[in-house]
Amino acid sequence: MDNNLTSEPKSNGVKKGGARIIVDDDDEDLSPTDLSEMLAEGTKEAHDRAENCQFVKDFLRGRILRELFKKGTTALYFVYSAMEEEIEKNKDHAHIAPIYFPTELHRREALARDLEYFYGEDWKNQIRLSAGTKTYMDRIHEVGKEDPVLLVAHSYTRYMGDLSGGQILKKVAQRALKLPRTGEGLNFYQFEGITSHRGFKQLYRSRINELELDMETKQRIVDESNRTFGFNMMVFSELEGIGNTVQEEGFGHSHAEVNQDDINKCPYYATKMAATGNPTYALQLAKMFVGHLPCQAALAACVALFAGFTAWYLL
Repeated sequence: MDNNLTSEPKSNGVKKGGARIIVDDDDEDLSPTDLSEMLAEGTKEAHDRAENCQFVKDFLRGRILRELFKKGTTALYFVYSAMEEEIEKNKDHAHIAPIYFPTELHRREALARDLEYFYGEDWKNQIRLSAGTKTYMDRIHEVGKEDPVLLVAHSYTRYMGDLSGGQILKKVAQRALKLPRTGEGLNFYQFEGITSHRGFKQLYRSRINELELDMETKQRIVDESNRTFGFNMMVFSELEGIGNTVQEEGFGHSHAEVNQDDINKCPYYATKMAATGNPTYALQLAKMFVGHLPCQAALAACVALFAGFTAWYLL
């Protein structure tokens, strides 16, 4: 099967066998019945609920405790371990094989390096599986065993978020927690096998749109994606509870220190902050209108609806 990838190990600068994504710049023609469009439309309310969790709002403002970030990284490690285990088991399944990109996407090993940075060499004996994370993992294992097509929902929601809003969160965390610029503690966000995030997202969306699925199955995938957000919010609630009990180590930088380049990469980020009445972001959003005229209508609608996709990534 042609992956629209060329085997050019040197292009990644990291691993042998890495792939360089080749995708035309023109946006593909999409239909409302394409799975990627159904997922985007069908999970809008879930996005809104997720981004209004206190943990998420604090994170986006750079108000994240180191202890919470460590525990959040731990939860991600367990979730991705489960998801990638099931993807590996089902890699030859008709609906999983077209979106099987272990070199480009898999996060378990990157998360293990992050946990070693935060906890030391003995990290495996220090981390604990929370009740909410276990519920999330159990569901992933259940669908992997009994209904593998639903892994499409888990994979798409997680990985596409990692390549989108997750890149903003990386910079927020690095500044707030004063993490090394060399990337320690943030390996999770670094996709060394992908040279173009935008190009890969286009490829991945086209792949799920090409899956041979009836409408009933597509809707079940959308429903599973919404269910995934519910599991994520359960974990957020756990982290909020921990945040109320741990000793505060001091907050880092605020949103005002996120630079214009970050906002250009994730325009919904500026839209959401402008909608809160923050004058700094209102000005930045206005500047972005001037620089990106074709986006005016879409962004204005986002402001009116107080909706954004910056929480697309979050756990």
